[in-house]
Amino acid sequence: MSGQSAEDGSGAEKSGGPLLYKVAAVLLVAGSVAWALDIPVRMNILLFDGQFLIFMLGTALSAVFLGIPAREGMHRGPVPWYDWLLAAVTVASSVFIFVNFPDYSEAQSARPLPGRIVAFLMIPLAIEALRRTVGNVLVTVVVGFLVYALLGQLIPGELQGRPVSVEQLAYYVVWDGGSMLGTPVLVASTIVIAFVLFGFLLFESGGSDFFTDVSLALMGRYRGGSAKIAVTASGLFGSISGSAVSNVMSTGVITIPLMRKGGYRAQTAGAIEAVASTGGQLMPPVMGAAAFLMAEFLQVPYSDVVIAALLPAVLYYFALFVQSDLIAAREGIARVPEDRIPALARVLARGWHYPLPFVVLIGGMFYMNWSPQMSALAGGAVLIISGAIFGYGEKRMTLWGLWQSIIKTGHTSLDMMTITAAAGFIIGVLNISGLGFSLTYVLVTVGGGNVWILLIISAIVCIILGMGMPTVGVYVLLATLVAPSLVKVGISPMAAHMFVMYFGMMSMITPPVAVAAFAGASLAGSDAMETGWEAVRFGWVAYLIPFLFVAAPSLLLDGTPIAVSAAVATSLFGVWMVSAAVVGYFTRKMDWLTRGLFAIAGLMMFVPAGAIRFGHAIDAGGLLLAIVLVAREVFAGRAAQPQTRSVQG
Repeated sequence: MSGQSAEDGSGAEKSGGPLLYKVAAVLLVAGSVAWALDIPVRMNILLFDGQFLIFMLGTALSAVFLGIPAREGMHRGPVPWYDWLLAAVTVASSVFIFVNFPDYSEAQSARPLPGRIVAFLMIPLAIEALRRTVGNVLVTVVVGFLVYALLGQLIPGELQGRPVSVEQLAYYVVWDGGSMLGTPVLVASTIVIAFVLFGFLLFESGGSDFFTDVSLALMGRYRGGSAKIAVTASGLFGSISGSAVSNVMSTGVITIPLMRKGGYRAQTAGAIEAVASTGGQLMPPVMGAAAFLMAEFLQVPYSDVVIAALLPAVLYYFALFVQSDLIAAREGIARVPEDRIPALARVLARGWHYPLPFVVLIGGMFYMNWSPQMSALAGGAVLIISGAIFGYGEKRMTLWGLWQSIIKTGHTSLDMMTITAAAGFIIGVLNISGLGFSLTYVLVTVGGGNVWILLIISAIVCIILGMGMPTVGVYVLLATLVAPSLVKVGISPMAAHMFVMYFGMMSMITPPVAVAAFAGASLAGSDAMETGWEAVRFGWVAYLIPFLFVAAPSLLLDGTPIAVSAAVATSLFGVWMVSAAVVGYFTRKMDWLTRGLFAIAGLMMFVPAGAIRFGHAIDAGGLLLAIVLVAREVFAGRAAQPQTRSVQG
């Protein structure tokens, strides 16, 4: 993040900017932990949610102005006067809102003058902080929505909005508990910060090295082992990181050179890392922190979201493993050299304690009925203790490592805070202008009442709207704009929200703005667009799965055990067949006719048995065709196999 430059310049040290930047980071983490532990209640201090949230948001915005320069790439020396001014106005406005929130939030009709003034100050401050942290894309979206709220009544047709004055809009989006200080900022201030802290504690205690070594020990001895290591490691870390791009940049530094040395082409190595890192945002239990937002939007237990996301994530990563293996076979890529593979027993002996925090995390949420943030803090406490006592090799959790985890958590959370505040603005506009209802009506009308046409349109919209934004921002935007139209036509709310989540994440690997693929290309030294299209091919399953679980709730583990088991079996076999068709290899290189037949067989098995008429017959026909094709290729492959064979993976 560009804000890191605040700690680089010696001149900045004298200005006090970096010191306050760190203080703000600590306050963010401390505030989140205190709220999760109910410390205000224990101290008999009564606070409204809005008062807590303005403390967190005001702290984050102030930190942005003190730590992140106004222009990207600008070296942060002494904090300029205008940033001191912005930080001071932010603090003053936040204090005013904190003190007056109980009264002013209820005065939507009267709109007292001081409240209006503060509202007119907070909106541009939040937008400027958003620009500095995530760039201009989301800023343009937010400003567009605000402009629509003011001019929507002039738009003819179904998208016409209610008349809204400037004062009414400003007061509403700042003071109303359903807008800027609403659910997205609450989730970011509590759950997201807790899980980001958990992730940094894991890294500082040596957990990242442990999981990388486990991946290397498990996968290194098989063909294409370097790619399978990348898939495993990126899936593990991506779920916690909350950003596909940051996951690519952190794990890709190790995995992409490993794949290149193993024999994968540069664009393939970059694509594999990008797709695997993006999948981490779809992987339970964390799902890049979007799982908790989804639970809030749907008003369901968090465990329901995890259960629904499990099988689609398994299919996603199964496809990545199969394709990695088949590409390795096609290109003659062998295993990782023996001298680079650690002994699994030794790795487990040194890091046996690292699964314990995850046991506490998951056990706390599913068996103890703790809140997600409380579970993450409990898991983090176990990490601190076990990391200090045992560590991994020479790496131990130290007081300095703990301090650095807190600082990094606060700084990393800044973009989450600004993004969720922006999402609050959008939600506020949807509510006050009536645009939410209008968008739903228009999408349903354009789809002509046909669910599949609406799904295709929605998928395209999700990819376009998601371009260039991090996970939480993508999901919140799509959950408010697109998901309601899917629910309107009869799609289950869970399937609708999972659908927009998947296609929002596909914006990370879909050109022309495939930010995760471009990050992988920069590390691999390959052409950005070539890597992007390679990522689309490698991640093909993620473009298909959302349509399947809309048609068959059994893929979201919603159904009888028999229906779910059948869906799992046919889907896994279907993924295997289509993956072979995409790669063009099974036991030998396949001609186009054979590839086409493999694809047809796989897609037939993908058809949900109970979703359409003759679904069972189509599944059975696909299975029969698949058995014939596999038998044919196995016998033909054995006949053509040379004496020396690479180790199968």
